[in-house]
Amino acid sequence: MMVHMAATADVPTSEIEGTHPRDRGACASAQRDSRQPCGTAPHDTPQPPQPAAPTPAADDPSLGELLLPSEPASAGLARRITRHQLGVRWQLPEELTENAVLLVSELVGNAVQHAGAPEFGLRFRRGRGRVRVEVSDPSRALPVLLPVREMAVISGRGLFLVDTLADRWGVDLLPQGKCTWFEMRAPHR
Repeated sequence: MMVHMAATADVPTSEIEGTHPRDRGACASAQRDSRQPCGTAPHDTPQPPQPAAPTPAADDPSLGELLLPSEPASAGLARRITRHQLGVRWQLPEELTENAVLLVSELVGNAVQHAGAPEFGLRFRRGRGRVRVEVSDPSRALPVLLPVREMAVISGRGLFLVDTLADRWGVDLLPQGKCTWFEMRAPHR
């Protein structure tokens, strides 16, 4: 299912396919029998799964970290979320939005390919005159900016693009991993 978002609509991020906890298989019951459907206990009549209560980040990823599965399809989802947050919610210029979409795709690709974790985090922050996008993962291995001599190279250009298009970027080491981020100048609100 693909949700089409009109440019004038303010669709909660949780309504974009795959961003609501129920779309990520959010069922955590340590005592549940693995043969039982999510939301039931042994000997209970199976009930349809109840949707998990949305977190603030599920509706607005600028309010908290949005966790996405570490799989290649998440790059497309992260691009749609970025386009919606920057272009629709924050109504930022198209060029800035599209550059941010490209950079998010690169950082997500790095997290999916190199972190070796089941999920990664995506978060947006808007400050005075800037937008910051963060991708976090549990790996403490630092990304390396490699020189790109040939544009025909298929991989290894991600951080080159981030370094070229972002005004600032960096990596913050966390107690349980790292946060790779970039910032771009944005019009004041």
